[in-house]
Amino acid sequence: MPESSLLNSPIIAFTILLIVIFTIPPVFERLRLPGLVGLLLAGIILGQNGLKLLNPESETIKLLSDIGKLYLMFVAGLEIDLEQFKKTRNRSIGFGTLTFLVPLIAGIIVGRLFNFSWNSSVLIGSLLASHTLLAYPIVSRLGVVTNEAVTVTIGATIFTDTGALLVLAICVGIHGGEFSALSLAMLLGGLAIYSVVVLFGFDWAGKEFFRRSGDEQSNQFLFILLALFLASVGAQIIGVEKIVGAFLAGLAVNDVLGRSPVKEKIEFIGSVLFIPCFFVDMGLLINIPAFIKTLSSVWLTVAIVAALIGSKFIAAFLAKLLYRYNTAELLTMWSLSLPQVAATLAATLVAYQSLNPAGERLINEGVLNSVIVLMLVTAILGPVITARFASSLQLQETDFETDSLATWWGGSEEELTEKKQDSFTVVVPIYNPQTQRYLIEMAALLASHESGRIVPLAITKAHIQMDDPQLVTGLEQSRQRLNLAREISEEFDVEVSPANRIDDDIALAISRTSREQNANLVVMGWSRTTGLRARLFGNVIDSVFWSSHCPVAVTRLLSSPKTIQKILVPVGDLTRQTIGALRFAQILADVNQAEVVLLHVCDRNTRPNLVEKFVSQLSDIASKSQLQVNTNILTIKGDDVAKTVIRQAQAFDLVVLRSVRYRTAGGLAVSQVTTQMIQELKCSIVLVGEPNS
Repeated sequence: MPESSLLNSPIIAFTILLIVIFTIPPVFERLRLPGLVGLLLAGIILGQNGLKLLNPESETIKLLSDIGKLYLMFVAGLEIDLEQFKKTRNRSIGFGTLTFLVPLIAGIIVGRLFNFSWNSSVLIGSLLASHTLLAYPIVSRLGVVTNEAVTVTIGATIFTDTGALLVLAICVGIHGGEFSALSLAMLLGGLAIYSVVVLFGFDWAGKEFFRRSGDEQSNQFLFILLALFLASVGAQIIGVEKIVGAFLAGLAVNDVLGRSPVKEKIEFIGSVLFIPCFFVDMGLLINIPAFIKTLSSVWLTVAIVAALIGSKFIAAFLAKLLYRYNTAELLTMWSLSLPQVAATLAATLVAYQSLNPAGERLINEGVLNSVIVLMLVTAILGPVITARFASSLQLQETDFETDSLATWWGGSEEELTEKKQDSFTVVVPIYNPQTQRYLIEMAALLASHESGRIVPLAITKAHIQMDDPQLVTGLEQSRQRLNLAREISEEFDVEVSPANRIDDDIALAISRTSREQNANLVVMGWSRTTGLRARLFGNVIDSVFWSSHCPVAVTRLLSSPKTIQKILVPVGDLTRQTIGALRFAQILADVNQAEVVLLHVCDRNTRPNLVEKFVSQLSDIASKSQLQVNTNILTIKGDDVAKTVIRQAQAFDLVVLRSVRYRTAGGLAVSQVTTQMIQELKCSIVLVGEPNS
């Protein structure tokens, strides 16, 4: 087979893409550079200006890039926190308007200064108007997401992204053909009707389908994908760019998916395959000679970058004056709104590929290359500034006051009122007779401390026929396990209410039983399902974390909980989840008269006054517990959190962790720190998760 035929083979092109996606991002992340930058460089090297192994004009590359572009905007819509937006709707709209209009005007001025048409200038302005919450994991890790300035900036994303895409749709429509006031009115009217149909129609259809399909995750996954592509096709039918439809589809099904496992799978598939293909294709489109030429006449690039950075700062400064925020909040809002990745790159590619009847592009290579530079600069600058100033943000005292022990166990005020009428209840799913003793002991210790009861739960896999011999055998084995659980519980003088359940789905059986028993806590054993299979198909722990109405404690106990004397709790932030893990440790320590050590690993460059402030807040939270527990705080400066915790844990009997997931622009990322600690810790572990985590 000739070499040219080999290079044009779709299978070979796809294989090369997979190799690039698999190998390049981890290398760049080790160098502390964004993995997406590596994908762009790989596209440049493998494209027509390099090794010529990938052809941007091939149908395979075009298809995968188009899907990646749609997926990128779909995920951008999915990741907008509608609940956060509702909390500060007016201020989010206010800041959204400022951080949209000021960069839009700045971009128009830059376009006109460099002799672009009014249409192209407005388009350049719209590219600067949106923002990507690339630094969200940083504010999440620092525990300042509940600060109003952060919440307002997150909420503003829905306004800036939507506005930028609508301007893009109008500019592309004007560029594509004969334009008149009537055609503009028809375009805007069609867009308005289409938006209403997608946002409300897909939301209603999704809720109906999810209600009727129950636990059929495969069909729900396909429904969401169908919604994405139907919205994209619908956008093309009315003459609007398809990424507008993808973004609106993400907003529409946002409420339907919530934090469900289906959402994780949707984002996982996109972030590991399709979105990286889009970034490789962006690299393929970069013409190196033109790029060098652009940089040699550097003023356009400098003007675009300076306009973005300056206009975003002006918008944040106006918001500071309007809402009376402090300097740290101003700088955090500015840095969060700086990164230009998702909507900006997708819209830039659309504008670059948009041709009028005369064959002219809406924007030229100079703008395309300048936006690539803008993406690189802001993707690095934004998170760096966020990490520097977000740690200085203040949290409202109520954030700590509401994290009392009773509130944490109870959840919402309604649930707390309801549960006061019942005794404290711990549900313990049991399966393995060899490990169930420690599980029951843990549950019994907690229940006896709260003068409550435990519900040992044995689950027998369902069969079609209720007299099936395998089902009968399974029920008998379950009864034996429950009898053993009752014997162990009697040693602790705690009330026992065994439950034997027949069910098809183990995770839902656990969640449903805990709801029926009005449980305050679920204590589970460790599941061995990890890695890619767990990410694709989920496991029992993930499903229980998501579906449970109460906190869940997953345990890997190497010795009897009665012998625990030293408990280590790594504390990286002051979020509700972290305080929940602290309260859990204090309860267990109170039972055994044990010691709790709160370990805070801070960056070597963190200022001493910030460390002192954090320790002071942490000390206040620890002391608010009514339990008389010896609780100490240890701070260590280090770059590798996981290794520091693992090293310190050698002197402890138990480490209490919290379930953490951070979201990035490319999709979902499970906390690698937690994963590494779970794999390498040599002592007992408890992983505490809140409902719907």
